[in-house]
Amino acid sequence: MPSVRVCSRTGCLQAAVATLTYAYSDSTAVVGPLAIASEPHSYDLCEHHAMRLTVPKGWEVVRHEGEFGSTEPSGDELTALAEAVREAGRPHGVTAEEESGHQHPAARRGHLRVLPDPVDR
Repeated sequence: MPSVRVCSRTGCLQAAVATLTYAYSDSTAVVGPLAIASEPHSYDLCEHHAMRLTVPKGWEVVRHEGEFGSTEPSGDELTALAEAVREAGRPHGVTAEEESGHQHPAARRGHLRVLPDPVDR
């Protein structure tokens, strides 16, 4: 019998449909589709809390566009979310083309990595 993950917000018993992850080095909060597995440094959110998340002044929110659902995200959705996080982490005024042409002094290596699907193990 599959268990339903609930929202991580205190007192909320709604089913989780989104996952919140913080990229502290980029001052960015990422709200994306519900992760396949619960991770220690991410938070499951219901749709209400995912859509109303606020962050401290100076931080950015990268939010999944569209409806949250209980289906698994496709590879295209994960790639788009990763690109959005990379774009948020770029120095202001530097485009992807400029960054790929030369290493900007403020540019840093991406912090995202691909993890194998737990079903394939």
